[in-house]
Amino acid sequence: MKVAGRFEFFVARRYLRAKRKQAVISVITVISVMGVAAGVMALIIALAINTGFSRTLQENLLSATAHVTILEKQPGNGIEKWQQLIPKLRSIPHVVEASPGLYGTVFFSGPQQGTGGVVKGIPAGRDQAGADVLRHLKQGSLDRIGDASTPPGIILGAGLAQSIGMLPESIVTVISPQGEITPLGVRPAYYKFRVVGLFESGFNQLDASWAFTSLRSAQKLFALGDVVNSIELKLDDPNRAPEVAAAADKIIGAGLAATTWMEQNRQLRNAFKMERTVTVVTIGLIELVAALNILITLVMMVMEKYRDIAVLMSMGAKREQIRKIFMYQGVLIGAVGAAIGLAAGYAISYLAGHYRWLRLDQEVYQLSYVPFEPQWTDGLWVAAAAVFISFVATLYPAWSATRVAPAEALRYE
Repeated sequence: MKVAGRFEFFVARRYLRAKRKQAVISVITVISVMGVAAGVMALIIALAINTGFSRTLQENLLSATAHVTILEKQPGNGIEKWQQLIPKLRSIPHVVEASPGLYGTVFFSGPQQGTGGVVKGIPAGRDQAGADVLRHLKQGSLDRIGDASTPPGIILGAGLAQSIGMLPESIVTVISPQGEITPLGVRPAYYKFRVVGLFESGFNQLDASWAFTSLRSAQKLFALGDVVNSIELKLDDPNRAPEVAAAADKIIGAGLAATTWMEQNRQLRNAFKMERTVTVVTIGLIELVAALNILITLVMMVMEKYRDIAVLMSMGAKREQIRKIFMYQGVLIGAVGAAIGLAAGYAISYLAGHYRWLRLDQEVYQLSYVPFEPQWTDGLWVAAAAVFISFVATLYPAWSATRVAPAEALRYE
């Protein structure tokens, strides 16, 4: 059996490499190989871009949002007994940190212009779950937001600071719409903050509108007591967020709800999944075109090798062996094309990602460049699919080759 297999493979290789009377067959063979290679390369690059965007945006989102967030079901006066909940939530398996947070929409007034944004109050200190985005500051120090100084410290996003014209150590005016209660009603309150740092997460929406201060300063800004409006949990594995949220629901009571980062970003995640599916289907059509070329190549080769097939059969070659010769030819075309496509796809993806060839408008796409993150697992199934499609394309020509009648083909030789 091994000798027979070697014979069929040997003949298949000779047929592909031999010079032919009809040069058009050689041209179509090359086109078939390049078609398979182009499809594999395009699919690897497209999947690398999809994975790169998905992971980069997910990392940026998780740097600003928690894996699991405890919120009020009905917005009210805030979570009052948050100090009692923190130790209980930290005891849940896979919870690394639990931290209170206080969000609010404000207006920032600077020397250039004013703009709306979000202030988040976090506990002072570096090891807090709510301060992941601040662990690598562009300028300044996280410790200073907890100083008992006047005015209190605030850390601005780099885009926000640039838009309103603020520099480190300058004073920014923050206007809170909750404000102060007067006999004439609620009026906005004006508070001064000292810019003690700038952060740059790489996520434009975050950098252009967010600011961080201490929890105590945020409570004062929003005219609240010792309350928070969120408790944020960081996990050792973000994918365990659903089971941690279910465990948290049993602890926090009926008035609160635990939501996961997956639920908060469901639309974005679904968009990436749909884009990946559309990419595979669309670029997969290239492979079908390549398969059609393989089909045409083998049909023409069967016609050209009509007498050769008859000679082989008259010398004792079985129809099964003849069929395998042409099937091996198609698989060889697919394998060579897949190998070339994989090499080119991974090389381009690596170079484009490492040197950031494709730049983007950060204000539009949230990222300054196109991230490429090729996965080796994608290469396995893409190559397997290319070879399988090539194999399917050989079935008809291989069957057609076995129908040659030796006596009829050699009658006039």
